[in-house]
This record gives sequence, structure tokens and C-alpha cells, in this order.
Amino acid sequence: MSAASSPLWALPASRQPDTALWRFALQAGVAPDDYDALHAWSLAQPEAFHALLWDFLDIIGDKPGAAYAGGDDFLSARFYPGARLNYAENLLRDADDRPAIIAHGDTGQRRTLSRRELAAEVSRCEQALRDRGVTTGDRVAAIITNDIEAIVGYLATAAIGAIWCSCSPDFGPTAAVDRLGQVSPKVLIAKPAYQYGGKHLDISATIRAVAEHGHPEQVVLVSDTVPDTLADLPCVPWQTLLASHAPGPIRFTRLPYDAPLAILFSSGTTGKPKGIVHSAMGLLLQHKKELILHGDLRPGERFFYFTTCGWMMWNWQVSGLAVGATLVTFDGNPFHPAPDYLPDLIAQEQINVFGTSAKYLAACEQAGLAPANSHDLSSLRLVLSTGSPLLPESFDYVYRDWKADVHLASISGGTDICGCFLGGNPLLPVHSGELQCRLLGMAVDVYDADGKPLPEGRSGELVCTRPHLSVPLGFWDDVDGSRFQSAYFSRFPGIWAHGDYVEKRPGGGYVIHGRSDTTLNPGGVRIGTAEIYRQVETLAVIEEAVAVGQDWQGDQRIILFVRLAPGITLDAALTDTIKQRIRSGATPRHVPAKILAVSDIPRTRSGKISEVAVRDTIHGRPLANTAALANPGCLEAFRDLDALKS
Repeated sequence: MSAASSPLWALPASRQPDTALWRFALQAGVAPDDYDALHAWSLAQPEAFHALLWDFLDIIGDKPGAAYAGGDDFLSARFYPGARLNYAENLLRDADDRPAIIAHGDTGQRRTLSRRELAAEVSRCEQALRDRGVTTGDRVAAIITNDIEAIVGYLATAAIGAIWCSCSPDFGPTAAVDRLGQVSPKVLIAKPAYQYGGKHLDISATIRAVAEHGHPEQVVLVSDTVPDTLADLPCVPWQTLLASHAPGPIRFTRLPYDAPLAILFSSGTTGKPKGIVHSAMGLLLQHKKELILHGDLRPGERFFYFTTCGWMMWNWQVSGLAVGATLVTFDGNPFHPAPDYLPDLIAQEQINVFGTSAKYLAACEQAGLAPANSHDLSSLRLVLSTGSPLLPESFDYVYRDWKADVHLASISGGTDICGCFLGGNPLLPVHSGELQCRLLGMAVDVYDADGKPLPEGRSGELVCTRPHLSVPLGFWDDVDGSRFQSAYFSRFPGIWAHGDYVEKRPGGGYVIHGRSDTTLNPGGVRIGTAEIYRQVETLAVIEEAVAVGQDWQGDQRIILFVRLAPGITLDAALTDTIKQRIRSGATPRHVPAKILAVSDIPRTRSGKISEVAVRDTIHGRPLANTAALANPGCLEAFRDLDALKS
């Protein structure tokens, strides 16, 4: 898309001064109609930028004397030295009768809490957790649906200064233990059964596995009773836990910048998922910056994101409470009981900001949905899409079949930063297939393989050359920081390499062409190959396997190649067995779209399976270095396969 192409949307000039970004630019002393200049100022003047950000975002806390110190080095830079705040205190401000949460579930139930009621529930939960011995730095883990209890538990944990870590209930026992088991939670909050797509699903086995591995002192079940299957564990129902505590003033523990708020988990590509530790202060300011300045989210607006508690977008949406927005949540199958369930929700709840994934929008188009012709979308002003690149066809679909006058913002960042590098901008036009801009304070560039910046129109590695607010504090249990250094700074020393192939367009926008590492990304859900291998390796008939992502119909699908034991044939029954093992041990998202048998799998000379070689071969790409392979001839079996053409 060239700079001269006609934009799909632009905010009328008369409305631009009403945006928060316009007002922020004026306070910065930069022309509000020159975003490039504002972005350059945010990088060149980090002290002034972050000082203004604290004040403009109206942060509650002990204000720092300085906003930035330590230079441009990722590890030595310090934001807001001397400042202290509490994440939950900022989200629970103004506890009045305005709606805070409108929660919808797969069963059709609708529950609401006002800001006053939310604060009361957090107060009760905070007291209960303190009574169970939870204190600053302890971990509270959760296997839970995207519902009111998840948000209450998260904010109560944050109020204490403890650390939250969660995954969604569709994670199988192994996948859940690989994540939550490594952090030794003092308390485990879990929902023993839930409904998805009209089906009742029991996850007692997953809860037991995490409890037996992590040894929490208390298991809090989001249910009316303790099921017999878990009766031998130290369980208590949610309401029983809270019953003995009356709402009262919340004891917010204010902590410095390097105090952790949450542990999010990597995909597990090279082993068990890494626990990525994020700070309360960093996420609060980063999220409010993105929501207010780049999304123009306002108090009282209704804010929805289709997510689970295992995805960073859940943490991101919850931060909308700090803006004064009303969160509209949903847990369930978005196409149940009908394909237009979420458009129904937009109309019913008068949602203003609707967040989803590129895969969901593509699925809506395939289903023939045209909500513009059947639903009242008058409230909708911003559609957010992330998880995977939003294709030009999906841009056209939204503007044709959803709403012509809507700001469609494709945004991109990741679990690694629990925020965005690239995204929306209410003062810039929307061009088909493009992310609008680099976000303020994010020194994004495009590098070639030698670490040299690339010009516009050339694809390369997405890098970040300067520290920013949501650089993680590190990895959990990475005492010397070596794993953290290796993950992000080994490719280009001192420069954050994110693992995306990206291109800057002449008009200032960006296009992401996919992952540059071997992380799988079907439907925008990052999946580690190691989690698939751990399940496949339990089957004696499989000697080894390699999983790769195949670019397919604007998304990615998982292909699993297996080398079988002598005399074994890959028939329909074995294929089903493999899929069921992966589904039950990991998650349904880990199940391959296709499973194919091969006689050999490429390995490096050091004996490591080369996923990159297989991935590039099935896509017809040239291999960078076949000399690094011990058995390059086996790649012919992966080339130009008819089975991968449908």
C-alpha cells in the first residue's frame, strides 16, 4: 500500500482537537498534527515525555522527583526512580455507581458490578487473601474463565502487592503445570467446571495436577461447593472464602517500579514456558498510554476485548478500569449459539471499543456475516485487532460489512511486553493492511540480518533500540538473567529483537509479515512446539516429530510431521489418537491441522531438530545454510507436498 493510496478512514479535522492525543501534543509543545515530530520528541526527551505522561494520565501514587534515569541501556535505565504506586488503587479509583463490569458467559448469563460494588468485592477478597497469609511477593495463581471473579482476584492480589499468574481452563494438566507449577503459588483460584459452546467441561484433573505440583496452601474454587473429585485438597468455595469479611477500606500497598504485578508465560518453544515478570508501574503507565492516547478511550465508554485469562489482552483490557471505562467481558464460544453472537453483544451493550483477533474477523467473513445490515452498531467507534496480521481483505470486510465510519486499528506487541510496539492513532488515516504507527516512546526499527537499519519497503526484523515502560523485569527463576538476555538481546547485542518480520511503508505505517522465529501462531495464539512434542513423545509408536506453522488463507495452521516406529502406519485411527493426546495434554489450539508421516527429520550437526528448515522448505523458501544440517537430503520429502495444498 503506497502513501498515495486513499485511506479507508480518517477522523474529521473538526473532531481531532477533542482527542487525548491532540491535547497531549499541545502540552508537550509539539504541533498536534505532526505525529512524527511528537514520536521523535518522546524518544529524544525521555525525561520530559515520561514526566508529562505521569501527570497527563493522572497516576495515583507517590510522585517521583525524576521520570527517567540511566541512559539508553535496557538494563540500566530506570523509570520513575523513587516513585511508588499500587496498580489496583489506580483501577479502583472513583468507586461510585457507574458500571464497572458487565460480564457475559457461554450459558447466556449476564452479571454486572458497579465501581462501588467492584471495590467492595476486591476489599473482601483482599482481606481473605491476607488472612491466608498472602503478602507482598507471594504468587496467586488462577485457572479461570474471563469473568468477574478473575478481575476481583487479580485486583485483590495487586492491592496486596502479590503477583498474579493465570491461564484459561482449556489448558490441559501438563500445560497448566508447566506454567503455574513453576511459580509455587500460595493460593490457587480455579473454576472446576465451565461451559464452552454449550458443552459442560470439567477440569478437576488440571486443578489437581497444579495443586499436587505447586503445593498451594489454599485452593479457592469458583463454585458453590467442593466437588468430590477435589475433596481431599485444601479447597474452599469462593463465596465461603469471602463470607466472613465485610467490605471496608482496601489496604493498598504502594511499591516501586521494580515490584512485579504479574507473570505471563511464553509459548514454550524451546522447553517449558518462561515466566515473564511484569511490573505494576510499567504496565499501568504503558496500558493507560495505549488506551488513552492511542485508543482515545474515555471514562464511561464500554470496552470489550474477546480474550481469555491466558492471553495478555486480558491484562490489557482490565487496565481500562483505570481510565474509568466499563468493561464488557465474555467467556465462551463467539459463534455460539449463533455466528452473530458478538455483534449482538455490541448492539445490546452499546459497546464503543470492540477488540478481537484477525482470525475472528476472517471467520465472520467466511460465515457471511454483515452486521451493518442487521445490527445497530451506532455506538461502535473503534475496532481493535491483534494476534496475527490483519490482511487487506479483512480491512475491506470491516469497512464494507461492519461500519464505514469506524476507526479500525491493527495493533501488535506481545506477551513479552504485555503491550504494543505498533498500533492505532486517532489522528492518522487508516490504510488497508497497515498498522498506523509506532507508539509513543517505542523506538521501533527494522533491521537486516547484520543488524543494519533497513529503508522503507524492505522487510526485516522488528527491533526496539531503547528501553520502554513495559520491558519485563526478567524471567521467573532466572537468577543471573542469562535466559532473559538470550531471549531478546542475543541476536543484536543491546537491542531488543522481537521475532517479527516487519516492513515500514512509505506513508509511515507498518506491515507485519509473520513470525521470524519458530513460534507457532495459529489464530494469533502463540504456541510452543515443545508443548506439542511433550504430548507426542508419550506415544511409543512415534520416534520423533517436528511441528511447524504453514501460512494458510491469511492465517497460520499447524502441521505435524512424525517419524513412526518400524512397522507402524499412520492411519486414521493413529491420527485421531495423536490429536486426542495433544488436545487433552495441552489445549485444543495445539492440535495440528494436518499430521503427515516422513521417514526422517532434519537435524543440525549438534543433533537439534531444525524446525526452520522444515518450515522454509514447505513454503518453498531457500534455506540459509544447509551446511548446518547433518542430513539435508531428507528435506526433499517435505518439498511441494500435495497434502499441504488443501
